[in-house]
Amino acid sequence: MNAVRPVDADLDALARFVEAHPRLLVLTGAGVSTGSGIPDYRDRDGGWKRKPPLSFQAFIGDAAKRSRYWARSLVGWRRFGAAKPNEAHLALARLEQAGQVTQLVTQNVDGLHEAAGSRDVIDLHGRLDRVRCLGCERRIPRAHVQRVLEGLNPDWTALDALDAPDGDAELEGLPFERFVVPTCETCGGLLKPDVVFFGEGVPRERVERAFDALERSDAMLVVGSSLMVYSGFRFAREAAHAGKPVAAINLGRTRADELLALKIEADCESLLRAF
Repeated sequence: MNAVRPVDADLDALARFVEAHPRLLVLTGAGVSTGSGIPDYRDRDGGWKRKPPLSFQAFIGDAAKRSRYWARSLVGWRRFGAAKPNEAHLALARLEQAGQVTQLVTQNVDGLHEAAGSRDVIDLHGRLDRVRCLGCERRIPRAHVQRVLEGLNPDWTALDALDAPDGDAELEGLPFERFVVPTCETCGGLLKPDVVFFGEGVPRERVERAFDALERSDAMLVVGSSLMVYSGFRFAREAAHAGKPVAAINLGRTRADELLALKIEADCESLLRAF
C-alpha cells in the first residue's frame, strides 16, 4: 500500500474511484500548493519539517512574538501573495465544473482554489489575504496592511529569506523588538491574520457546512494532506464511520491510512495534471 506505483496505475485507480463515486467531498492540504511555491509543513512520516507555527495564545499574549510574526510576514507576503494556482488546483476546479464535487474543503489559507475557478470552497482555516481586527471585527485587505507595514518599517523592506508555509519567511536573529506593528485604523485594536492559528478553534459554521456536504456525498477525496491536524482528520473519520470510501493522494503517511479505501503516493500536481 505504501509502495510508489507507476503513474499510469495511479491515474487508472483515481479515475475508477471518481467514476464510481460521482459526488465527492474533496479535502485539500498543503501538498496541493507546493507546486505553486508554497512550502508544506510535514515530512513523509507526518512530522514537522520546521518549528510548529506560532500559536494563537502566543500571538495574542506576547508582543515580542507578535512583532516577530509581522516582520517575517512583511518579507514572506511578497511571494505568498503573488502565488498562482498550479495544475492540481485547476484539475479540481474542472472536476467541480463537471458536477462531481459536492464541496471543496481546504485547510490552506492561500485562496488558490478560488483563483483556479473553484466556486464552492470552504476555507476551513480562513484566508491570509485578509486581516481581522480583534477589537471591532473589521476585515482589512492584506495588501493594505502590507503597505502600512512597509511604511512603518522601511528598513525591513530590503530583507529577503526562505519562504515559510504560513506566508511568512525564515527570518531569525534580527532585532524584532524594533519592528513597529500597526493597530486597527478604526478602533486601535489588535490586528491578526484572518486565519485559524494553532490553539484556536475552527468556526463552527464552517465545520457544520463541511459535515452537511459530507452527508450529501458518496465518498471523500483527500488531496495533499497528511490529516495530522484534527480539523481535517475528523471528516475522514466521519466518512469512514458512515461507510463512505475515502481516497487520499499524498506523499507519505496520513493519520487516516487505516481508514483509506485507496491510497496514492504521488505528487498532487504531477498526478492531477494528467487527470
